[in-house]
Amino acid sequence: MKREIKTTADGSKTLFIDELQEGYHSHNGALQEAEHVFIKNGINKVKNYEINILELGFGTGLNALVTINEFLKKDKNHVINYFTLEKYPVTEHEIKELNYPEHFNFENFEKIYHQLHALEWNKSHKILPNFTFTKFQCDFFDLENLDLPLINLVYYDCFGAKVQPDLWEKSLFEMVRNKMSTGGLLTTYSSKGSVRRILQELNFDVSKLEGPKGKREMINAVLMDVR
Repeated sequence: MKREIKTTADGSKTLFIDELQEGYHSHNGALQEAEHVFIKNGINKVKNYEINILELGFGTGLNALVTINEFLKKDKNHVINYFTLEKYPVTEHEIKELNYPEHFNFENFEKIYHQLHALEWNKSHKILPNFTFTKFQCDFFDLENLDLPLINLVYYDCFGAKVQPDLWEKSLFEMVRNKMSTGGLLTTYSSKGSVRRILQELNFDVSKLEGPKGKREMINAVLMDVR
C-alpha cells in the first residue's frame, strides 16, 4: 500500500496510508502523542533500573527515539533492552523525509535514527552503553514464537481497530500478556471499552487516563499476575 508523508500539528511528520485512511500517528502531533503515551504514561512510570520494553510495532521509529531521548536524561545505571516488531519496514526515502532528529537536542541523534532502521533484523545490537535494541521483521501474531526476557513495559501501538480489528482482540493481547512480568505495564493510545474488558479478563488492572492532544482518554494496564 502506498504511504505518503504528512506534517502533523506539532510540526513533526508521520506516514499516512490513503487506501486505509489511517496514519501512523495522530494528526494532532506525532511527537507529542509518542511522548504522552509512551514516555509520560509509559517508561516514566516503570521504576526498575533495568527495563525490558516490547513495542508493537516499530513503524517510523519515533517511539524508539523518544525512549532513547528519555534514557539519555537518566543516570548512567539505567539499562534498557528494547524489542520491537514490524512487518512492513519504512524505506530509506521515508526515513530521510520524516527527519525526526531535528526535534531532539542530543548529539548524534541523526546517526542513531538511521542506525535503528539500518541494523540487521532479528539480532540484538548495543546502540548505546546500557541500551540494547532488537527488531524482528515479522507479523505480530508471531510474537508467541519469539524468545524474549520477561517484559516490564509494552508499547501497544498497532494501527487502529477500524482498519485492523484483529490486533485489538483477545488472542494478541493474550500473547502479549504471556511475555510480561507480574507488575508489568501496558500503555496504549486506545481507550475502547472492548479493549478495557479484554485486558481485565486477562488479569490486568486497567486505568483510563487523559489522552494525548485531540484524544480524550487512553489506557494504562498493569498485569496483576502472569497466571
